[in-house]
Amino acid sequence: MGSDIFGELARMVAALSEVQGLRSFTLPYPGLAQRALDHTVMRCLNAGKAPPRSLPELWEWCRTRPSDDPLFAVPSSLVSPGTTLVHRVGRMPTRSCLEVASHGPDGGVAAHARALLGDLHARSGTEERYRQCRAFLARHPVVHQQDRFAPGWNRAVWSRVKNLYGPLPEFLLVDGNFLYCPSCRLPALPRDGAVPGPSGTGAEVWCEGEDCPRDAPPQLIREPDQAWILRCSLRWYLVLPHRTDEAARETLERAGVAYETLPGLLPSYRLRDTGPRIVDIQAYDRLQPALLAAHLTDNTPLADRTLVVVPDALAGRDGYRQAFTDALPALLRDRLVLTTPMDLVPDLGQARREEKDDA
Repeated sequence: MGSDIFGELARMVAALSEVQGLRSFTLPYPGLAQRALDHTVMRCLNAGKAPPRSLPELWEWCRTRPSDDPLFAVPSSLVSPGTTLVHRVGRMPTRSCLEVASHGPDGGVAAHARALLGDLHARSGTEERYRQCRAFLARHPVVHQQDRFAPGWNRAVWSRVKNLYGPLPEFLLVDGNFLYCPSCRLPALPRDGAVPGPSGTGAEVWCEGEDCPRDAPPQLIREPDQAWILRCSLRWYLVLPHRTDEAARETLERAGVAYETLPGLLPSYRLRDTGPRIVDIQAYDRLQPALLAAHLTDNTPLADRTLVVVPDALAGRDGYRQAFTDALPALLRDRLVLTTPMDLVPDLGQARREEKDDA
């Protein structure tokens, strides 16, 4: 029951964060928020705990009470212990929240991203035009009016993708300005609600990427009314893994490994000269390894082996690789290989040696 409520709260936070800031809700609450509050209150009463009395108090719960809190008791085999749904600094949905919200039959935020990309794919007409549009979206989470007059601006691409952008929401503005992370180029917010100075590079600044290096302060857009931002679901499920995708392709090209881009909504690649076996590559940036394994299990690639590339920093986390493997069905553990851009070529060589041994 606690796990179900945790999932319901994740879906609520993900949905309502796109409507307005998480700190400004007043009565009457939206229906899904009222239901989540009611269910949480009942869970607390049954457990003999003091319940949240309002939606703002429930947001604070989502910021401070982790997945392994006794009221939730989410198994560590599903979500990493200590996972919260609202970020302590930014007070916006955590990336883990979005992944939990996308776990289930309706697909949540990830399904919304796929639906938007599916519509773009249909409107593009050809795979090449769609790939151009997808690459533009991944590289431009925010577009400023001045960008449209820069050299290399593609009017045809912009005409196909501009409906996927909207005005910068007020709850992402700081002192009337918009901040974005220099690493992931996604929205950033400081803890104290003021534009940070030159030294504002530490944990007091949140960005949607969450794990970005804090070696530079957030960048500033002083005319937010002259800028447009990509839809939330595409920022999370297209922009975030783009860095890993680029790093993987650069690794293959440096090593002289031939590949081709496969048709589809998200980037994926098929290696050439692999003999009778089909070897594909897909890039992800997911914080929760068990939920990534569940996604791949539900959408099992058709290749004989798929190298699942994640950022080096993620794969290096204690228990990440093991949690991914443990969450896979036994029949898929040889077909889905977790790797990183740095380990991609060695892992590919290992896969080829295993294929020769099998032959």
